[in-house]
Amino acid sequence: MSRLLIVVDRTRDWAPYYPSSDVMTFDDYVQFSANTSQRVRVINLCQSARYLSRGYYCSLLAEARGHHVVPSVMTLNDLRRKSLFSLELDELDPRVLRWLDDAAKSAGSADRIKLRTFFGKSQHEALKPVARALFERFPCPILEVVFRFRGNWQIESMKPASPADLSETEQDTFAEALDRFSSALWRKPRSRRTYRYDLAMLVDPEEKLPPSDGKALECFIKAGRKLGINVETITRRDYMRLPEYDGLFIRETTSIDHHTYRFARKAAAEGLVVIDDPVSILRCTNKVFLADLLKNNKVPTPRTLILSKDQKDSVGQAIEHLGFPMVVKIPDGAFSRGVMRAENEAQLQGALKTLFRQSALVLAQEYLYTDYDWRIGVLGGRAIFACKYYMVKGHWQIYSHGDNQQFDSGDFDTLPTYEVPRNVIQAALNATRLIGDGLYGVDIKQSGNRVAVIEVNDNPNIDAGVEDRFLGGELYTLVMQEFLSRMEARRRA
Repeated sequence: MSRLLIVVDRTRDWAPYYPSSDVMTFDDYVQFSANTSQRVRVINLCQSARYLSRGYYCSLLAEARGHHVVPSVMTLNDLRRKSLFSLELDELDPRVLRWLDDAAKSAGSADRIKLRTFFGKSQHEALKPVARALFERFPCPILEVVFRFRGNWQIESMKPASPADLSETEQDTFAEALDRFSSALWRKPRSRRTYRYDLAMLVDPEEKLPPSDGKALECFIKAGRKLGINVETITRRDYMRLPEYDGLFIRETTSIDHHTYRFARKAAAEGLVVIDDPVSILRCTNKVFLADLLKNNKVPTPRTLILSKDQKDSVGQAIEHLGFPMVVKIPDGAFSRGVMRAENEAQLQGALKTLFRQSALVLAQEYLYTDYDWRIGVLGGRAIFACKYYMVKGHWQIYSHGDNQQFDSGDFDTLPTYEVPRNVIQAALNATRLIGDGLYGVDIKQSGNRVAVIEVNDNPNIDAGVEDRFLGGELYTLVMQEFLSRMEARRRA
């Protein structure tokens, strides 16, 4: 369980807010000694952040003690360098520019407006994108920003502020932002159970095909809390909150050029237990890398060619080595997207023309017909679930994507892993050993005695009523137990 500390100059600076043992003065923090095995997060609310001031020393001491502090010393130093934040705002939403114009006129100043942001939040709806962008670049609890108009609106200055500087309405906004930023402290008392560990579960509420549906997410939360893990769902807006947690569980579709990869990297850098870890994301999301890795380590796969956009004889090479029908796919597709089947040369040329617009390299594979694909779930080097995903009726894939983002999926059977052919399980384990020790879903085709690994997914589906149909709640407990074991091992290290 991580601990949150709020550091202020004087006790009275916190007078408008609910008293808490998490709040201490700077002088108390100087003398503070924490359990070395406990993760500590510090929110530095000291009034002055000038070089060698109390605020500066608060962040400096926090970093020396291995505490995770906002703002960091680097942020405080950056805020003193005007060249880093003299941002031109021409490209902002016109509503932002209109708000600045109107606010300047209302204040009786035609060219200058001052405001405060709170953990990347603003009192003014139009300024929320600006506040969020500034917080991502300069993470600071309370930031006083001065805008100046010189032909266009620019940021003239920025500096940290403390709760003692705030008006009553700003105090309300600050309290709400702090509630959002850290669930460990509340302005009003709430009954809270004490958990041994905190686990962030990254989700996207708007995702059409998420790795876990809402009911499955609830099952993860319930399973974690039974083991003493406080599982909390977060979204991409909670990037700066990651150091509050002991672990990160990514439950939205991952990609390299995506916030999920940035979350995984930051969490790993902060010392959190991470599933999916950044190395697994890197290795699994690119099918070119994965195909080469499996081939070089003699894991059975369909016959595969890597085709280059500039390769003049790519069509001929594919026909010669694979024959028809064949499958061509972009390296980073998911849920059967970016995958096409070619029955003849004309279809192959058309498919490659389409896919080369998206990627410099394309995979071509022999087409193995089966009624279903095996999906073997592997966690920490052992198989934990097994499903048969059947093809969509009248289609050759388990997903069929139509217009308007509509899709169909085939039926499924969920089996105990001991009923799965041994060579299928072994192929899944051999494939995942090359990736890591995280949570994976291995797609395998079986035709007679032949098995072929199609791909390894770093972010496999675990949906209520599907992957959990045989194990039920035990499946969610297995995943949470793995987090618990790893977090305990990390604390002992």
